Amino acid sequence: MKVFIIGASHNPERYSYKAAQLLLEHGHDIVPLALKESSGGPYPILKDPSATDQAEVITLYVGPKNQTDWIPKILNWRPRKVIFNPGTENPEFQNQLTAAGIDWEEACTLVLLQTGQWK
Repeated sequence: MKVFIIGASHNPERYSYKAAQLLLEHGHDIVPLALKESSGGPYPILKDPSATDQAEVITLYVGPKNQTDWIPKILNWRPRKVIFNPGTENPEFQNQLTAAGIDWEEACTLVLLQTGQWK
């Protein structure tokens, strides 16, 4: 499964880093995304995915104030699901996703993976 991680980091203390590692361990393809590109870690962090990358799931690690630039992109990418990790909940964006026919869930990616609830 192709998973876009928005708010990706190379800092091992960050939950987005831990999620990337766990997603890889579970055999998922990841596309780490952030506002600043970085190649100084175990995988490159990009500002935008390649034209051929299509997300099945997007997991958010940026709060509502930092989602503004991502919202039109996410709606355009049309993933199957968007996961709002703790602290990223955004009712206005969630309403937009619902209106666009995109599923969303308020959950912790780490917990979903570790408990076998990842779908």
